[in-house]
Amino acid sequence: MRISCETNRTDGGVSESIGFLLIFTLVITGIGLVTLYGYPMLMQQQTSADEQIMEKNMIVLQNDIKSLAYKTVPYKETSLKIGGGSLTVYNASTAPSAFTIRIRDSTTTYVNEFQPGDLRYSSLGANTDLSLQNGAVVKRDRTGQGSVMLAEPRWFYDSMANTMVINLISINSTGQIGRTGVGTVQMVLKDSSYDYVSLTPGETIFIDYTSTDPDADYSLAWKNYFINTLGMVQTGPSGNPVTYSLAFEPTPDPKLVIKKYDILIKSV
Repeated sequence: MRISCETNRTDGGVSESIGFLLIFTLVITGIGLVTLYGYPMLMQQQTSADEQIMEKNMIVLQNDIKSLAYKTVPYKETSLKIGGGSLTVYNASTAPSAFTIRIRDSTTTYVNEFQPGDLRYSSLGANTDLSLQNGAVVKRDRTGQGSVMLAEPRWFYDSMANTMVINLISINSTGQIGRTGVGTVQMVLKDSSYDYVSLTPGETIFIDYTSTDPDADYSLAWKNYFINTLGMVQTGPSGNPVTYSLAFEPTPDPKLVIKKYDILIKSV
């Protein structure tokens, strides 16, 4: 009887050890599965959330520029969170712009090699760029060739008045400016100009778009805007530059209005 009692106690200790090992194994396996599958998914969701937040921030900054340019507001300041990447100013006057624009008709060049500069957010995890350039918000995938326009600039052609209005917005800064984390974007309207041109009846306007930086190619987004929104036609084969044309109606007298705005970013 004594031997039987000792055997039962030994069996109970073994069972308790096996149970502990099973529970410990299950816990370790659960932690491993969460680390293997859950953490990358969580990081992907965080990257997507940061990108969506910056898309909204860029729309807000676009509205700030509209207020400076079109509503004669002297100063705008916006605080924002820059997560998962960096926000950098690329000056129109010093740094190579993502593209240049030339505006002309059959005989006269009205704007020669306009460089807009841009305010660009580069995401680290998503491999995407968001750019506020020439009054538009555009997005591109750094691993591919495509780009899309999230918010359009204020250009338009009024067929009834036979008038085309082009707003050219350049971005400059007081120095090399970049920011991660929480920042405050301070902008002022530095300069503006206005050109009013009476064209020959039935004249055609040409816009030459030249992509100057292969690492910041937003040509597809602008192509879709010129063709689908403004109703322009691509003239000639695809290349660099790409030429788009718009033929005015013969009557009433065609007019071309070109407005230029120079936005100075003091801090980010």
